[in-house]
Amino acid sequence: MKHFFLTLLFGSILFANIIDLNNFQADFEQSITDEKNKKITYFGTIQASKPSYALWKYTQPIDKTVYVLKNKVIMVEPELEQAIIKTIDSNFDFFTLLKSAKEIKKDLFSAVFNNVKYTIYTKGLNVESIHYTDEFENKIEIIFKNQKVNESIKIDIFNPYIPQGFDVIRD
Repeated sequence: MKHFFLTLLFGSILFANIIDLNNFQADFEQSITDEKNKKITYFGTIQASKPSYALWKYTQPIDKTVYVLKNKVIMVEPELEQAIIKTIDSNFDFFTLLKSAKEIKKDLFSAVFNNVKYTIYTKGLNVESIHYTDEFENKIEIIFKNQKVNESIKIDIFNPYIPQGFDVIRD
C-alpha cells in the first residue's frame, strides 16, 4: 500500500514545476508491473492545483476516489464501503520537489526523491508520462492524455466526500 500512496503523491504533482503549472487536469492510465512481470492498469482522471491538492478518480478496473491534501491522503472505495485516511509528512511539498527536476534533453526530465529516480516525459507544454521503480521493485508508468494546463479548478472539489455509513480507517 505504501507504493500506492507514493504513486498517488508523485503522480499528482510531479509534473507541476517543470512547466510552472498552477492547475493540471488530465485523463490517466497508470500501470504497475511487478518483478514477475505481472501488470495491472488503472484508468481515470486527475485534477491538481497548487499548493498541494490533487483529486484522482479511478474508473477502471475499480471505482475509487483519492484526495491528496497538504498533509493527508483520503482514499474512498465505494465497492468496499470504506475510506482510508493516511497522514503524510507535512514537509512534503510537491511543487517545490519539481523545481529540482533537471532537464536531461528536450522533453525529458529527471528528479530524485527519497532515493527514487523519476523520469518525466513532456511534449511541448504537456506532461506525457512519468516513470519510476518503487521500493518494492514495481515499475510504475503514468500516462496522461487530454491535458488541460492552468485552467480554473474550483477548490471545493478537493473537499473529501465520505458517504455516510462507510467504515473510516485511519492509518
